[in-house]
Amino acid sequence: MSQALLKAVPKLKEWPHFSGEEEYYHMEFIRGNYMIKEDFELPDSLVTARFNTLFTRSAHRWYIKSRQAHRHQSWSWWRTQIINKRANDA
Repeated sequence: MSQALLKAVPKLKEWPHFSGEEEYYHMEFIRGNYMIKEDFELPDSLVTARFNTLFTRSAHRWYIKSRQAHRHQSWSWWRTQIINKRANDA
């Protein structure tokens, strides 16, 4: 990835964040982060490395437990886990 493209990636505060408390916001979180990943052709590792900051409140607690249990995983794996978690919480 070129330095110019990397500098064009939105700052972390501009990425969608997810607290786990809004009923349907998980899909907006997924869509928003996927669009950034796709638009800037970011590797999974660059996106998933930001999760520690992008998840807040109860979603952050869930992420930490999941991350400890499953270690490094792909963006698609995390996307599936978020969807499954929200479906099970409903």
